[in-house]
Amino acid sequence: MEGLKKLEEIQRMLLFMESEGFISGSFSFTSSHSDSHRFLAQFLLFLMEPSGKLSIHNKCTLISQHLPKISPRFLEKALVVLPGEQTGILDDSLSVDLNREDANGGCHGLGTNYASADVALIGLDAMQRANSTLEDFCRSYFMFHGMDVKSPASIFKYLPMLSFTESFIYQLDTLNEKMVNVTMNKVIIRDGRSNEFIQEAYTTLACSFNKDFESDPFRPLTLLLQYHGLLTERIREELKYGEEYWDLERRLCGASEQISIEDVMRAIHLKSFDYRVLNLLLYQLRGEEVDDLHMEFLTVSEFLVEISDDLFDYEEDVLENNFNVLRMFIRIYGPSAAPTMLAKYITEAEEKYEKLSQALDPQICLSYQKRCEEATREGGKISGYSLGSWSIPPLIVDEELYRSSMQNSP
Repeated sequence: MEGLKKLEEIQRMLLFMESEGFISGSFSFTSSHSDSHRFLAQFLLFLMEPSGKLSIHNKCTLISQHLPKISPRFLEKALVVLPGEQTGILDDSLSVDLNREDANGGCHGLGTNYASADVALIGLDAMQRANSTLEDFCRSYFMFHGMDVKSPASIFKYLPMLSFTESFIYQLDTLNEKMVNVTMNKVIIRDGRSNEFIQEAYTTLACSFNKDFESDPFRPLTLLLQYHGLLTERIREELKYGEEYWDLERRLCGASEQISIEDVMRAIHLKSFDYRVLNLLLYQLRGEEVDDLHMEFLTVSEFLVEISDDLFDYEEDVLENNFNVLRMFIRIYGPSAAPTMLAKYITEAEEKYEKLSQALDPQICLSYQKRCEEATREGGKISGYSLGSWSIPPLIVDEELYRSSMQNSP
């Protein structure tokens, strides 16, 4: 009811502003000026609210005196010194603190410090999860920038911004995974702990954050990148692709009905968006133009790496209900045809990979091939793609039975 009342007040103010010629054109919420008109309406409503003994005349005088001192830089500094505060007096589209206490004093946190306002905050857990990706990025991508990964100066010069960006993405990714589990009404039991409290907490969180997460989850990060002069249209586009991937992940992992191969292939192509964000960001940090050939080659390589990782993580992804291309192919084509259909897409990508690799500088191509072989030997989740044989793990036809048997096993 409170939200509806607020919208009614804003609508009445917009009508008044239009009738007085204060704004031009329609105040429709779908118009290109809707955000500007709504901001002005909220600002005028704020001026009308009681504030001690100040009259409207006093308020207007104060605004006139201090408005010249207010700049984007001033407000950005204010956001930095007010982390965790509800700074959105004039902006009702802010996020909610993941670690806030509820009315009964219980903490419904995810172990992270997500921004409660337009301030990008990250937690230690997200930084730790991002570490392996950052290491792989430095070892696999620096060569495309002519940088020596063995030089500490090369790494630490750009590491703060790269680390912050990847950690912020991982923090959102963690929240998205939990939202998938809430959608499925399942919470994975770990280490034998009871899941009742965890499920209740995540259900409460999903209700609180779903709207903010789906509206503009990268806003704090884009504000920070913009402040440092690093935000480009291509970076903004890749972040949008990240939102699209998370939306697809929620729908594909939460869907009980039939899913489409188009959505699955779109998701697997978008899954490495964070690597592309880091790569584009590194170009900006170094003040260099983006090399489109390198980007295209690495995009194909990322696609193959994602498939390789999904095959490696197949059983774990089934347990945790994560997006996995093999899981999706089994749902679409059935267990008998799924490996063959997946092999078809792999073959097409390998042919494109070979063609693009021939267009690369021979030294870069050789160095990258060595890195891929090195990563394959090291094993683990993050590994470079190396041309060779593919191994399809034993297929799990009944996922519910598999989860139940694994959770009940000693």
